Amino acid sequence: MKARKPFVSGAIALMIGFLEFTNIARNPRFEAMRTVDVVGLLGSGACFGVGLAALIAAAKSRRAE
Repeated sequence: MKARKPFVSGAIALMIGFLEFTNIARNPRFEAMRTVDVVGLLGSGACFGVGLAALIAAAKSRRAE
């Protein structure tokens, strides 16, 4: 049961990061990014990184059991 929580939270963070990145990338002003777009891109990258780290940690803990 403990391994399920990091997996679910990692999957949610991964989805949030991916959705925000696709939202920014589809923007027609992607070439001329504003400060708000850069902050959003940094936030989506952070969510993506946290999600991947949580998924890897969940996979490692399942293997150890």
